[in-house]
Amino acid sequence: MPSKKSPNPIDTHVGSRVRMRRMMLGMSQEKLGEHLGITFQQIQKYEKGTNRIGASRLQHIATVLQVPVAFFFEDAPSTPQEAANPGFAEDRPAAYVTSFLTSSEGLALNRAFVRIRSGQVRRKVVDLVESLADADEA
Repeated sequence: MPSKKSPNPIDTHVGSRVRMRRMMLGMSQEKLGEHLGITFQQIQKYEKGTNRIGASRLQHIATVLQVPVAFFFEDAPSTPQEAANPGFAEDRPAAYVTSFLTSSEGLALNRAFVRIRSGQVRRKVVDLVESLADADEA
C-alpha cells in the first residue's frame, strides 16, 4: 500500500500564514469558511497544507483577511527542495516568529502587548521578558 504524499512545503507555509492571519484577527475557521463558501474542514486542510489553495481562492482569502496576497509567501522557502532539505542552513528567524505567533501563548501575548498604550510600560514588559529568559537559561 503506497504511503500518502507529504504536503508541498510551499503549501504548508502558505497555509500556516493563512492560519496566523486568521488567528490574529480572532476569526474562526468556520467564519472564514462562511466568507469563502466552503466548510471549516476545507480551511483546516488549507492551513495544514494538505490541500493546495488555488490562485482565485487565495485572492479571496487575502481580501477576507485584509492582507495582500504576497503576505502568504513572506519568508517562504525558495524552492520545495530547499524547504525539504535545508542541509546546514539555520532556521529562518521569521519562521520561528510565525510559529510563535500562531501559538495560543503568542497570540495572547501579542494581543495584550498591543493594548498597552505607554511606550515606557511596553519597554518594561520587554525588559521583564528578557530577564526571565536570561534566568531560564542559567
